[in-house]
Amino acid sequence: MRASQFFISTLKEAPGEAELISHRLMLRAGLIKRLGSGLYTWMPLGLRVLRKVEAIVREEMNRAGALELLMPAIQPAELWQESGRWERFGPQMLKIHDRHEREFCFGPTHEEVICDVARRELKSYRQLPVNYYQIQTKFRDEIRPRFGVMRAREFLMKDAYSFHENFASLEETYNRMYETYSAIFTRLGLRFRAVAADTGAIGGSGSHEFHVLADSGEDAIAFCPDSGYAANVELAEGLAPETPRAAAMAQMVKVSTPGQTSNADLAQFLKVPITDTLKSLLMMDQEGQAYMVLLRGDHELNEVKAEKVIAGARFASDAEIKMLLGEVKGYIGPVGVDRTKIKVVADRTAAAMANFVCGANEAPMHLTGVNFGRDFPEPDLIADLRTVVAGDASPDGGGLLEICRGIEVGHIFQLRTKYSEAMQVQFLDREGKSQPAEMGCYGIGVSRVVAAAIEQNHDEHGIIFPHAFAPFTVAIIPMGYSRNEAVKEAADALYQDLTEAGFDVLLDDRDERPGVLLADQELIGIPYRFVIGDRGLKEGLIEFQGRRDSEARKLPIQEAVDTLKARM
Repeated sequence: MRASQFFISTLKEAPGEAELISHRLMLRAGLIKRLGSGLYTWMPLGLRVLRKVEAIVREEMNRAGALELLMPAIQPAELWQESGRWERFGPQMLKIHDRHEREFCFGPTHEEVICDVARRELKSYRQLPVNYYQIQTKFRDEIRPRFGVMRAREFLMKDAYSFHENFASLEETYNRMYETYSAIFTRLGLRFRAVAADTGAIGGSGSHEFHVLADSGEDAIAFCPDSGYAANVELAEGLAPETPRAAAMAQMVKVSTPGQTSNADLAQFLKVPITDTLKSLLMMDQEGQAYMVLLRGDHELNEVKAEKVIAGARFASDAEIKMLLGEVKGYIGPVGVDRTKIKVVADRTAAAMANFVCGANEAPMHLTGVNFGRDFPEPDLIADLRTVVAGDASPDGGGLLEICRGIEVGHIFQLRTKYSEAMQVQFLDREGKSQPAEMGCYGIGVSRVVAAAIEQNHDEHGIIFPHAFAPFTVAIIPMGYSRNEAVKEAADALYQDLTEAGFDVLLDDRDERPGVLLADQELIGIPYRFVIGDRGLKEGLIEFQGRRDSEARKLPIQEAVDTLKARM
């Protein structure tokens, strides 16, 4: 492709609303243009990148035996009402009406639609297993669209859905998809990690997320470098301490602690380790039952875990705290609590504490030297309620956990029969009996992959695309293409040689200053470049440089193709 016949529209500065580096660089490089909140046009340069990601995803899905189809983006409300998700999915769903006032939605996902396909077409175990996939636009009405295509309202997704006669078959396909996703992200040249994850709103019995590792990632990942264990911190188990609870040695004493409503401040005020303080949180379940959740002072509540213990868990309002405990916000504690009204749930680590500091349920007072059993009854329930931290023991016993950041780009689920039972996806088994199909689903945020790759691969000059999905593999930058016939002839000849060798080449024949040409190629992230100048040509030499190379090197123009082949 010649730049003069293409469309390159770069900016020196990104618009002010761009927060993440990927958002800024995609706008500056002209990969995308903003249409509205969370809505972007993929420009020719960006679309080349997107289509290359899409092609790799499609090739690997086909290789895994999945069958491509394309389902409607607009879905009738009846399907979602049948599955029970029409109201439950929430305000992220864009609901619309046709001219007859019939309700539809712009599909945020396609479990309901594929179940409708399956229940019409799959009648016998002989047709199973089958794995359908599509690459299609989705819409989710994000409450705060941000970060460009990282959290857009409209996005491109690969979603796949498999149907099986039994769980063993589902596990086999699930494992195959795990390996397929690993192959996809390896081919894309990304540093990634697969982690055990919570099933969330999709549901089911098991899932893994695939994260591109980047410091800007929204998700925290707990992993053990010694054993290979990895999980989203929402799911990573916080083990109970190996040592038993110490004996009650100190006497319980009430102390005045005015203004000390955080554990960190309290520990500093009393000159005790924060690990000797107890954090007490008042929460309510969906039925209005109150719970006091106990954590060690330096630990944070994991709300995903809390939801599994306390159905519909939410923090109590100020009014509810006042009604149940009085004017004690910031000084809550378990001593003296009416256990007929408030159930006490302790995290495993908190339950092993002794001689600790906690709120006295009296402002501005705390209690020191507090102990379970002696000063208040043992918890009603002990559970894993906290978010793990670096240095915790790995749940698999293989060492200690470390924490890194990641950007979720893929997620696979074992749905089991959640949707097939609700939507009556039945088949006749080997005994002729009707059974609900076991299901799996497997998603990749295709457009999100592009932004995540940039978060992982950039420098002060711009994007550094992995060559597998860069808009072009190599750029030819002639110095004075329109003014120097020798340079023009050499550039044209090299362009033909590289193209015939199978490389995706951009010949930057624009009539711009050399600095502009070089800066643009660095900004848009082309992995390799050849620079052709009159002075070097007189010696039969051109310059070659990889996007990550600190310096260019000179080589004979005849060696250009072989040099690039060797680097690839």
